Amino acid sequence: MRKIKVLIVDDSLIFREVLARGISTDPVIEVVAKAIDPFDARDKILEFEPDVMTCDIEMPKMNGIEFIKRLLPQYPLPVVVVSSVSMVVFEAMKAGAVDFVTKPNIQSVQDVEGFINELIQKIKIAAKAKIKMLGKSNTRLVEEGVPGKGKLIAIGASTGGTEAVCNILKVLPSQLPGIVVAQHIPPIFSKLFADRLNASTRFQVKEAQTGDYVDPGCVLIAPGGQHMRIKKAGARYKVECFMGEKVNGHSPSIDILFESVAKEVGEGAIGVILTGMGYDGAKGLLAMRRKGCKTLGQDEKSSVVYGMPKVAFEIGAVERQVPLETMAQALVNLLRRQNG
Repeated sequence: MRKIKVLIVDDSLIFREVLARGISTDPVIEVVAKAIDPFDARDKILEFEPDVMTCDIEMPKMNGIEFIKRLLPQYPLPVVVVSSVSMVVFEAMKAGAVDFVTKPNIQSVQDVEGFINELIQKIKIAAKAKIKMLGKSNTRLVEEGVPGKGKLIAIGASTGGTEAVCNILKVLPSQLPGIVVAQHIPPIFSKLFADRLNASTRFQVKEAQTGDYVDPGCVLIAPGGQHMRIKKAGARYKVECFMGEKVNGHSPSIDILFESVAKEVGEGAIGVILTGMGYDGAKGLLAMRRKGCKTLGQDEKSSVVYGMPKVAFEIGAVERQVPLETMAQALVNLLRRQNG
């Protein structure tokens, strides 16, 4: 089996060594080079031709985001960002990074081990990912005058999903049924993600809490590290967020959200599965479709990783595959038909 060649870019000698030794324990990964800054990295990319690059954000001479913006048009290399807890990771995703991991407490063996295991998995996913560069999005604006009637919209996403969800929501009019989102994302970052969407879209977006109602014009983001499900509350719907074992390797699990929508809402709801590795959400989306919900899946060409949408399509859960650029309009068209 051909190994995944990795370039590590970080200005800290200690951290470069921690990363190199940690990820090299996986037989599929080979660290071919280490760089101290973006200029050193540029030379190492040309010399070693890595398959994946891990990149710090805060570095001398040029920060990681600016480096990604300049690099990808010239050399479309999958990048996994290594960062402290900050909103800037979403700027890195927007610039074209595939995913991110949070820097650990270097003094904690447990923290470092968890970090290395997570990074190894994300490097393997990144090696299969398509690169989406900043400024390449051509998501179309949606026409106004959309009927706001409907039950709710449930969206599930993983790798590449933060930008996919943002691209959809930012062009939708706010007079839509309530929206619930299960995005595979770590704790803390789910709130930052919600805050970013709240600032950049016409919706009221928040990290969900138990008891929040799924009301028109509102978007609820499942908290990282917790599952979220829908409960009927009279003529309305609300969410429950709870700790639990990972499902399909994830918490929040898209399957848990979608299966609750199938059970509690049924016909009149819409399910959307977006880019991501694995199969989380496929069974739940199938349950939704069997209960009369309309279902959409992101197509292969526009997906950063065509894993979850592919599995969902193959088992018959996806009624129609749609490019990301027209997903918002497809949602609106479904609502118009429901209310016609």
